[in-house]
Amino acid sequence: MYADGNRAEPVATRRIGHGFVVLLGVARGDDESRADKLVDKIVGLRVFADEQGKMNRDIRQAAGALLVVSQFTLLADTRKGRRPSFIDAADPETGRSLYRYVIERLRGQDFAVETGEFGAHMLVEIANDGPVTILLDTEE
Repeated sequence: MYADGNRAEPVATRRIGHGFVVLLGVARGDDESRADKLVDKIVGLRVFADEQGKMNRDIRQAAGALLVVSQFTLLADTRKGRRPSFIDAADPETGRSLYRYVIERLRGQDFAVETGEFGAHMLVEIANDGPVTILLDTEE
């Protein structure tokens, strides 16, 4: 993560081993009840391999950790034109509040949770172990 947005030296490096990288986008209209649903989905998602190599274990059973990074650009609307619109992203105050809420809910369930810095320019390196990238959405 870079304090001034330049590609100088990182301010902090956070890392996890086995687990999830959660790129968290907060949309307008999101609230704590939606955040609770998302946390439940994250901790209940059975995508880790069991003894037979089948995706049957959740993150707790796999003794995994989480890296949670705020990512409002996930809410980019690219249906029109060539410039993405971020109008569906929550305002920064709401986004920061729900970002912190999700992190605290995960930590409250005794998960090891590392975080990015809300609103900062960050360099995120991910080593995907397998062909699994999943979009979780709480919108019904």
